[in-house]
Amino acid sequence: MGLLKVWVTILMTPCANFLGRKWNLLDLVTAGMFLSVHGLALFAPFYFTWTAFWVAFWLAFVTGFGITLSYHRNLAHRSFRVPKLLEYLFAYCGVHALEGSPIEWVSTHRYHHQFTDTEKDAHSPLKGFWYSHMGWILDSSSRFGRYGGLKNVEDMKKQPFYVFLHHTFMLHSFILAGILYAVGGLPFLVWGVGVRMVVVFHITLLVNSAGHTWGYQAWKTGDLSKNLWWLGFFALGEGWHNNHHAFEYSARQGLEWWQIDLTWYIIKFLEALGLATDVKVPSEAHRQRMALKTE
Repeated sequence: MGLLKVWVTILMTPCANFLGRKWNLLDLVTAGMFLSVHGLALFAPFYFTWTAFWVAFWLAFVTGFGITLSYHRNLAHRSFRVPKLLEYLFAYCGVHALEGSPIEWVSTHRYHHQFTDTEKDAHSPLKGFWYSHMGWILDSSSRFGRYGGLKNVEDMKKQPFYVFLHHTFMLHSFILAGILYAVGGLPFLVWGVGVRMVVVFHITLLVNSAGHTWGYQAWKTGDLSKNLWWLGFFALGEGWHNNHHAFEYSARQGLEWWQIDLTWYIIKFLEALGLATDVKVPSEAHRQRMALKTE
C-alpha cells in the first residue's frame, strides 16, 4: 500500500500543478513547445531509419554535453576555463537542447543552489515530484517572480554573445530543424528534433526531480540531493547529485572511480590538450569535512 500511495501521488500531482492557477502568455508558449516536440516524437516508429536514429543519437550527445559541460559546469559554476571562442561554441551547442538561453538557465541554477529545497527553490520536490520535473517550467510567474529577475548573472549579461542568445535561443532550434528537414526529410525532423529533444530534455529534468527524490547521500549537504547510479550514466555524470551539492565548484561529479561521469572525461581530455585550465576538484580535507560519518 505504501508503494501504491507513492505512485498515485506522483501520477495525480500534475493536475494540482497545472489546474487552478493563472497562465500567462509565456506559460502558454512554453506548453505549446512542449506539446509540439512530444507530439513530433510520437511519429518516431513511422519514420524510423537507422540514419535518422544515429543523427538523433549524436545530436543528443552534442546538445546534452552543451548542457552538462557548458551551461552547468563551465558557466553556472565556473568549474574550469576554456578559451572564449570554445566557451561560446559549447554554449551554442547547449542552446539547441531548447532548455532556455544560457543566461536564463544559469540564473535558475545558481538560485537553485542558493535556496536548495526551500520555498524559494525553483524546482524542489517539496512541491511534488512532477512540479520539480517540469511543472516549474510551466509556471513562469513563480519561476521568475520569486527572485525579482536575472540578478545573479551579471557576469554573463555583460557579454553581447550571451545577450544575443538570450533573445534568440528559440530561433536557432528552428533553423536546425529546417536544415534537418532539408537534408533528411521527415525522418531527420522526427528523430533529430522530436525524439532527441524529448530524451535530452527529460534526462536533464530527472536531475531536478529524481536526483532529489531517489538514491543515497554520501555528504552532509543539508538538502535532499541524492546520488543515483543510473541517472549518473544517462545524464552524462550529472546524476551524482549529492556529490555535486557537496562540492558545487567541482568539475568532477563522479568522485569515485566507479562513478561514471562522461562530462568529466571530456573535461580531462580538454585539459590534456591544454584547452581546459583552472579545473577545480575537491581537496581531501574538504571531502573529509563533508563526509557523512558512519558508525
